[in-house]
Amino acid sequence: MKTSIASLLTSRITVLMAALVLTTVSTPGSVRAESAESLYQQGLQQIQSGNPEGAIDAFKRSAQLNPIFFPALYNLGLAQRQTGKVQEAASTFYNAIRLDPTFAMTYANLGAALLEGNNLKQAKEYLKRSIELDPNLGMAHYNLGLVLHQENDLKGATEELQKATTLSPAIPEPYYHLGIVHHRSKWNRGAAASFRKAIQLNPNYYDAYYGLGTVFYSDGDFSGALEAFRNATRVNPKFANAYYAAGMTFLHQKNYPEAKRVLEYAKNEYVNAGNKAGSDRCDRILNQFP
Repeated sequence: MKTSIASLLTSRITVLMAALVLTTVSTPGSVRAESAESLYQQGLQQIQSGNPEGAIDAFKRSAQLNPIFFPALYNLGLAQRQTGKVQEAASTFYNAIRLDPTFAMTYANLGAALLEGNNLKQAKEYLKRSIELDPNLGMAHYNLGLVLHQENDLKGATEELQKATTLSPAIPEPYYHLGIVHHRSKWNRGAAASFRKAIQLNPNYYDAYYGLGTVFYSDGDFSGALEAFRNATRVNPKFANAYYAAGMTFLHQKNYPEAKRVLEYAKNEYVNAGNKAGSDRCDRILNQFP
């Protein structure tokens, strides 16, 4: 039972990307360059107004008019990543690197796009290059930590995620993933501290509540686990994994009526989310009840 609960902990991975480059580059001497600058500014306005698709269109047109206008190309890659077009984003960042091979953020975002595309080998290569150019780039250390974690290099992942928390202490995601790595490394005290820090930075971080619950569960603190799982579902009432984990905790306590009730709720949420594996998992347990 513990394994099934802990295995759901890494179901969501958040890849961090760099901020937009808002400073412009002056390219005097042609009407076409001035038009590229105008389109670039339109793209920034579209991003700020919450329209990344409009930004993509503006940045593309800007880069077409002036192919050596680096900010347009770089921000195009960011907007493509924001809309889930990770393969297009990776191609755009490759082109941006050709224009300026010294800007660490481009390598970091290329690495992040490759990570999202599950190309771990190349992601690691470009994330390491970004860190060589800027050792203080917290997002690069964080994303490299995610790569190493997926490669089961827990020691390397711990080192990179700890660097990320030092360099970006106000961002909750590195603490959350450091908690996962600590938990996998059997250091529950460190895992709990990391999950708590993530919650302190973001009180609505339901994944971190869930992580804290898995630590309590594995330590045999079932009351603490139930409280953490309740907090997870309080923040996200559709969080099926947390209902499932709470049901398993009640089952371990031999509180069968509550276990059945909560597992049925978990099954409904899995069904609503189209998660057949989750609903089948609940069914296998519910079918054992009288």
